[in-house]
Amino acid sequence: MTGYAHLRNSPDAVLTVKDLRVEFKVPGGVVKAVSDVSFDVLKGETLSIVGESGCGKTTLGKAVLQLPSPDGGSVTFEGTDLTTLKREDLRKARTAIQMIFQDPISSLDPRMTVRDLIGEPLWVWNKGDNEEREAKVRELLNNVGLEPDQVLERHSYEFSGGQCQRLSIARSLALEPRMLICDEPVSALDVSIQAQILNLLQDMKERYGLTMLFISHDLAVVKAVSSRIMVMYLGKVCEIGSPDAIYSKPAHHYTAALIDSVPLPDPTKRRDGVALQGEPPSPMNPPSGCRFRTRCPAASEKCSAEEPQLREVTPGQFVACHHPRV
Repeated sequence: MTGYAHLRNSPDAVLTVKDLRVEFKVPGGVVKAVSDVSFDVLKGETLSIVGESGCGKTTLGKAVLQLPSPDGGSVTFEGTDLTTLKREDLRKARTAIQMIFQDPISSLDPRMTVRDLIGEPLWVWNKGDNEEREAKVRELLNNVGLEPDQVLERHSYEFSGGQCQRLSIARSLALEPRMLICDEPVSALDVSIQAQILNLLQDMKERYGLTMLFISHDLAVVKAVSSRIMVMYLGKVCEIGSPDAIYSKPAHHYTAALIDSVPLPDPTKRRDGVALQGEPPSPMNPPSGCRFRTRCPAASEKCSAEEPQLREVTPGQFVACHHPRV
């Protein structure tokens, strides 16, 4: 466990996750993808989950939607624990939480026209008649910056990656969800397109009153869109706090290393931090105590013997480290 010190117990909490655990059986052992992760998201917030590839970010996002169902813990959305729901009740609950997947092209069926892609959720859930569905599809396309008359009869393979991501966003909003889970929504796009999609997501968030879970490995991307940032390493939460606190005074040594890895736009400036050495350990056999200790410059014997718990180091900033930087 990493503790509940960072949970705010607010009546405005849309999503509260406690002790979430996801493991995969593979030949030779068990991959511990997510281990006892807890967090909450208040109404209207954007919680960004960051960390290097393989730390469990995407698995965590899918586990919130019960894709697949986690091996332990609870996922409470608007007062209902999704892990306890029967199949049909869970299916209904998912209409309020939608996911935008990492690869915008492969997540769209190439055999379907744009009209069918965007309108399918409305048809499946019997929302309105044909006329009303057509009007809704056109409204969604206009909202994401696509001209309906030009795109309705086309297929996903006729569009660029950025346009496909706009289609994915439109489709995710068809059932008017209250929460969006964005899994690396701009990582597959050119840098020139990333800002457009991020601005679009912000616009949609305000227009539809959304709460968002934003998954990314790029700290430069999440800084502008986040209300709160949660840093993960090897299936565990390292640090959680406001963007200002995380960027200006990172308390965890891993967070500091992540920030130091972001390129500076000025070639004459150098980073003062120490680059991380080595590779992350295997999630099948994580280190005892603190999982980051094998790469941490401040590691001590206590780090191998005792797992650090999340504790507050500055107001609203929590870190799981025996030797924090602040």
